[in-house]
Amino acid sequence: MATLTTQLEACNVMLGYIGEAPVNSISNTEELPVSAANAVTILEETSKEVQSEGWHFNTEKDISLVGNAATGTITLDSDILQVDHEGTDDVDIVQRGSVLFDRKNNSSIFNDTIKVTIVRYLDWDSLPEQARRYITLRAARALQARLVGSRDLEALIIRDEFAAKANLENSDNNNSDRTIFDNFDVARRIGINRNYNPY
Repeated sequence: MATLTTQLEACNVMLGYIGEAPVNSISNTEELPVSAANAVTILEETSKEVQSEGWHFNTEKDISLVGNAATGTITLDSDILQVDHEGTDDVDIVQRGSVLFDRKNNSSIFNDTIKVTIVRYLDWDSLPEQARRYITLRAARALQARLVGSRDLEALIIRDEFAAKANLENSDNNNSDRTIFDNFDVARRIGINRNYNPY
């Protein structure tokens, strides 16, 4: 029975692309060969980089955040990669470290509840298979560039990487049920005004 790609399998795929032998475990990176330890590190870096783009599987909408009762600050969880304000409230929030900051009011104190969309960093085991495959191949290309530097190998990996990215984007679009009408710029250009009331 087929199962989802594990981190160990992903690292072994990466090692295979550069002609290195697979490893049996990645639990203790200090005991691994240098190439395998680099593979583990690069896989984690690449996972964070890819997830930072914000995909349907790691984006949560309509999250209510409330300031701390004593200080009024909003401290974000350590796994939040991005935060974006929803709605038309008079705030312009950005993430500064683990704290939200309102640029418009030049303050990190929030007296009201605010609605946000967050992009969350997920552990490997929580990722869909399409994301695992794309992250693996993108990380394999980075590993190859750092350790081998072969243009021929890069071309081989990049072809597989592009196919994996297309598969991930297709899966993400299917799951999110996006349409062109969900985009304000597109709707404006084709003349849709959902708030228009002729009476």
